[in-house]
Amino acid sequence: MLPELVTSIPGPRSRELATELRAHESRNITYVSPGFPVFWERAHGANVWDVDGNRFLDLTSGFGVASLGYTPEKVVTAAQDQLTRLYHAMGDVHPSAEKAVLCRRLSQLTFEKWNLGAGKVILTNSGSEAVEAALKTAWMATKKRGVLAFSGSYHGLGYGALTVTGRHLFRNPFSAQLADFATFLPFPDCQHCPFGAIPREPDTCWPDCLNTFLRRVERILAMGTIGAILVEPVQGRGGEVSPPDWFLPLLRSLADQFGVLLIFDEIYTGFHRTGRRFACDHWDVQPDLICLGKALTSGFPLAACVGTAKVMDDAWPESTGEALHTSTFLGNPLGCRMALASLDLLEAEPWSTRVEALGLRFHAGLRKLKETSLRWGWIRGLGLMRGIEILDANGQPDATSAGQFVEAMLARGIIVLSGGGEQNVLSFTPPFVISEEEIDFALNQLSSASAAIDGS
Repeated sequence: MLPELVTSIPGPRSRELATELRAHESRNITYVSPGFPVFWERAHGANVWDVDGNRFLDLTSGFGVASLGYTPEKVVTAAQDQLTRLYHAMGDVHPSAEKAVLCRRLSQLTFEKWNLGAGKVILTNSGSEAVEAALKTAWMATKKRGVLAFSGSYHGLGYGALTVTGRHLFRNPFSAQLADFATFLPFPDCQHCPFGAIPREPDTCWPDCLNTFLRRVERILAMGTIGAILVEPVQGRGGEVSPPDWFLPLLRSLADQFGVLLIFDEIYTGFHRTGRRFACDHWDVQPDLICLGKALTSGFPLAACVGTAKVMDDAWPESTGEALHTSTFLGNPLGCRMALASLDLLEAEPWSTRVEALGLRFHAGLRKLKETSLRWGWIRGLGLMRGIEILDANGQPDATSAGQFVEAMLARGIIVLSGGGEQNVLSFTPPFVISEEEIDFALNQLSSASAAIDGS
């Protein structure tokens, strides 16, 4: 369904709720402006309705969560049934059956699918905690405190995850309290080469960049203090940045050579978002540990760290009655049941094929848009994880205009977000159920918004 253009955003009820929220929610959480936000009331498929009755086309999947669209019938039915029977258990003492079934299923879809034997799982409440569980696992397995991480990365905002997040916006206010176990290297972004090469597409990377990166990382790993390499195979909040083809295979080779664990943060990219079940499958590279979340449950706060059985067993001792890593809501039965239903749907159809085709359509539309104005920069990403840069008159990142586009698109009935290290990338991660007609509509509205902003 295509939304109608909206003339009053936010509507009166949204404005009333924004005033109420500002009075009672901590500052620096929900952004409020004359044109932002709207308050959601219900959603279905790729559409969202706000409290004022306006309908929007959502190109964010709610931060990448609603990959299957909102309120998929099988997930809703599973959640309703689980609510009537059991929606809380004692996750690390007397767990529900759903927890055991989900752990088995995650093993099957990761390391067993990669023919690497069984995987073992730590269920968590958030992606940030899944990353921290992976960091704990790496320490327990290697007894090396150092972690090699990358610029532009986003792994969450808990203190452990924040320590390995390469975004100064989030790190700097808390730097005095963060530990010093992370070493950052540039993420190889060919369109903005950190090694000084001429910008180009990722599949045409200069060999010198590989060699420069290799020399740097070998020097760091040779010191013997690094126990893990943590990386997003495709950066999400960093601006939909896909690396050159040599990057992940090289990390795998170096991890094996120096005896460190390779951790993939696929919380955003997992479950077909980039046109493969996992983004690492584009390069046929497997990690020692993988962090999953977002689309896993279609909307319940549950995530997971999955590792090879050998790594997990080497790291963690048998429980003696008190778990070393746990939480009150670990393995929540409602979340586990929703995850199982979501995984059934994610595996029932060739989503990767659909996502890749729709992503190419999105990319082609963005290329046509780029030809209309110098404000548009590089087009980024894979599958239905796309972005386009917005530039000022001098060709520099323009975060202000990106914010204007977000609000202008909202007024046109379309929900988008901005991202990237300079906050100048318009990001598109729509539900997989979005139609070609809806994609074309969104691109046309983006073109109209661009003309309006250029003329203002």
